[in-house]
Amino acid sequence: MTRPIAVDVSKVSLTFDTADGKVEALSNVDLQIGGGEFVSFIGPSGCGKTTLLRVIADLQQPSSGSVTVNGMSAEQARLGRNYGYVFQAPALFPWRSIEANLKLPLELMGFSPTEQKQRAARYLDLVNLTGFERKFPWQLSGGMQQRVSIARALSFDPELLLMDEPFGALDEIVRDHLNEQLLQLWAKTRKTVLFVTHSIPEAVFLSSRIVVMSPRPGRITDIIDYNFPRERTLEIRETPEFMAIAQRVRTGLRAGHSYDE
Repeated sequence: MTRPIAVDVSKVSLTFDTADGKVEALSNVDLQIGGGEFVSFIGPSGCGKTTLLRVIADLQQPSSGSVTVNGMSAEQARLGRNYGYVFQAPALFPWRSIEANLKLPLELMGFSPTEQKQRAARYLDLVNLTGFERKFPWQLSGGMQQRVSIARALSFDPELLLMDEPFGALDEIVRDHLNEQLLQLWAKTRKTVLFVTHSIPEAVFLSSRIVVMSPRPGRITDIIDYNFPRERTLEIRETPEFMAIAQRVRTGLRAGHSYDE
């Protein structure tokens, strides 16, 4: 891999203790992600995609194996604010304005009021929401709320953006629009993005690499590299190259008995 290693996952396994016994969520996962990559994780529900993302973010600890981020442990990277995390739901406080929601992590991190305001303005502009600072979440569409969530995750300039199915609850038209906007954001910020999805077209459209995972216990069954230009439009989905990659993802999912029509 020519890029510096941003994330190095080595032989990671994770087993949960539940009332019904042990559940093996991840099994012997090895993965290296280069700086500036956009890597999507795809697989069936319960395959460990989100669990792996949470292990990388140091929100869960593996039973065995190790994770390093930019040469540091996952814990050191978390304490060093290397991560911005975007959840499935926007998780905005309804009583705080859009600007105040975006400022929240900056307040908690001790940024000055002036810096908070400057950063809020900068990142709202980056997600095309300038002019909505004084609105409240309930006054925005679901897609706009998720853009606020993305801006908030970027507001303290983390090196990695971790995204757990951020567009899964949105309709297809809005989802397509946000996919295009996210690609533009990636091109502008050059962040390393780790993206969990159930959508094959979304994974292929957004990524520089796709990690295909098996049903529980979560294992990596295929890693697909390809070289679409960073600046791409939805029309690329009609090309033979796009369809060939999508078919390889489907084949990988079927091989892992995880493809569900």
